[in-house]
Amino acid sequence: MRNQSFNEVKHHIRQGRAVLGIELGSTTIKAVLLGPDHMPAASGSHSWENQFADGIWTYSLDAIWAGIQDAYKKLCQNVQKSYGEEIRSLAAIGISAMMHGYMVFDREGALLVPFRTWRNTMTEEASRRLTEYFDYPIPQRWSIAHLYQAILNREPHVPDIDYMITLEGYVHWMLTGRKVLGIGDAAGMFPVDTHSRDFDRTRIQRFDELTAGEHLPWKLADILPQVLTAGEEAGSLTEAGAALLDPSGTLESGIPLCPPEGDAGTGMAATNSVRARTGNVSAGTSIFAMVVLEQGLKRVHPEIDLVTTPAGLPVAMVHCNNCTSDLNAWVGLFREFAQNAGLSLDDNALFGLLFEKALEGDKDCGGLFACNYLSGEHITGFEEGRPLFARRPDSHFNLANFMRTNLFASVATLKTGLDILVQEEQVPLERLSGHGGLFKTKNVGLAVMTAAAGVPVSVLETAGEGGAWGIALLASYMLERENGEALEDYLDQRIFAGKHADQAEPDPEDVKGFAAFMERFSKGLPIERAAVSCLTAEDGSSGS
Repeated sequence: MRNQSFNEVKHHIRQGRAVLGIELGSTTIKAVLLGPDHMPAASGSHSWENQFADGIWTYSLDAIWAGIQDAYKKLCQNVQKSYGEEIRSLAAIGISAMMHGYMVFDREGALLVPFRTWRNTMTEEASRRLTEYFDYPIPQRWSIAHLYQAILNREPHVPDIDYMITLEGYVHWMLTGRKVLGIGDAAGMFPVDTHSRDFDRTRIQRFDELTAGEHLPWKLADILPQVLTAGEEAGSLTEAGAALLDPSGTLESGIPLCPPEGDAGTGMAATNSVRARTGNVSAGTSIFAMVVLEQGLKRVHPEIDLVTTPAGLPVAMVHCNNCTSDLNAWVGLFREFAQNAGLSLDDNALFGLLFEKALEGDKDCGGLFACNYLSGEHITGFEEGRPLFARRPDSHFNLANFMRTNLFASVATLKTGLDILVQEEQVPLERLSGHGGLFKTKNVGLAVMTAAAGVPVSVLETAGEGGAWGIALLASYMLERENGEALEDYLDQRIFAGKHADQAEPDPEDVKGFAAFMERFSKGLPIERAAVSCLTAEDGSSGS
C-alpha cells in the first residue's frame, strides 16, 4: 500500500474524514488520528499512573478526563503543527482502555466507590466460588468477581447500584449517553454466549438465584451494558461529550462512535489476529497470548480466560504477570558495568548486543535455571515472586547461555498455558503475531517465541502502533464494511495487504531445546517456592 501524501492527509482532516482512536493504557493515554490509508497521521499522549488509595489500585475520574483531554489536545497541536489544520469534525471515534475492573454508578450517575482496576486482587473468594458455580473460569479481575465480592463483604453501596461498567464503557457513556460495550470487553465482565453474541442469559439467571437471599433491589441484567459487536454503530458524540473531549469547543458533535473495546480486542485488531487458528502474543512487563478458537474448550481451566474477538469469535487468553522486568534488571546490571568501564552504549545497542548473544547459546541453555517472578503467577500457583537464578556446578555457564536462559524464562509461564490449549485441548494454532518490548530485537524475540510456541511467529511492521490504532481500525470498519464483510476479511484485504512482516519458522532443534529448558523450569519451581518462603523482609513480611 502506498504512503499517504501530505496534501492527502491535510485534505482528509479538513473534510472531517479522519478517524480518531483513543486508548487508556495503564501508564499512557494515547490518541491516534488515521489518514486516508488507515495509518496514523498524528498522535498525542498523556502519561499517568494508578494510585494505591485505601488498599485499592485506582484512577480518579478527574485523572481520567484530564488525561483524555491532554492526549487529545496534544494530538490537535500535532495536527496544527504538521498540517496547519484544526480538527473540527471526524468521520468516527473509537474508545478503548484496560479491560475488566469495577465501576458502579447510582441512578444520578454518581460513582459509588473508587474505580477498582484489573490490578486489584481482593476478589479471590468470589472468583473461586463463581468459577465453581458457573463451571466457567471467572478471574479475580473480572467485573462480576468484584461485584460478587462486594456482595459477600456486605459493602453498603451494593443496593444503590444502577449501572456497572468498565473504564472504556464509562468514557463512551459520557461521550455518547449510550450504555453499551463491545463484546470482547463485555466478555471480561461476565461470561458471554458466542452464538447469541450477548451475555450468557442462563448464567445471569443463575447469578440472580445465587444472590436471591440478599434481597437486592436490582437484577444483574438491569445493571449491565448492552453488548455490541464490531461493525455496529454505538451512538454519536453529544454536545456534552464533545465539550468533555475538547474543552476548547472546536470539535463538533454528531460524530459516530464504534463499540468501545478493551485492550485485548484492540491488540487483536492491531496485529491482524482475529481469524480462527491465529493468535497474538504481547510481551512486555507482562505477557499474554490470545488464541482465536473454532469452538469452546472441553473443560474449565483456571489458567485460561475465555473472552472473544471484537466480532464475537471465542478466544482463549493466557495471561502471565511476569515477562521482561527481571530480564531488564539484568540488562541494567550490564549497563552499570559498562558505564563503570567507561563504555558508552545506548539502550538499543546494549539490548541488541546481549539479546543477540543469546542466539549463540546451547539450545537447552546449558543446564542453567532462572525464574523471573517479581510478583505472583496464578498459572503456576504463586501468590508472590522472588526473581532467582541457579545452576549446577557442571552447567555450561557463559554469557550466551545466561542471556538465553533469562529470555526463555520470560516466556516459560506462557508456554505452560499454551501447552494446556495445544496439548490438552488440541486447539489448532497455525500462527502467532508478536508485539511488545521483547520483539524489539526482532530476530531474537522471534527465535525465542517460535521455540516456545512451536508455530510460525511474525512481527508486523505496524506492531508498534498499539491499541489506539487498533480501536481506530475498528471505527473505520464500522464506516467502511460492505455487505456484511467479516472483520477478518476487512483487516486482511484492506488494512494489512502489502504490509511487511518479519517471520520465523520454528527450528526443530530450538523447539527441542526449549522443551528441555521447560522440564528444568518445572522441576525448579519448588526452589522458587522456597525463595518466597525464606526471602522475606527483615520485619518478617513478604516485602512485596
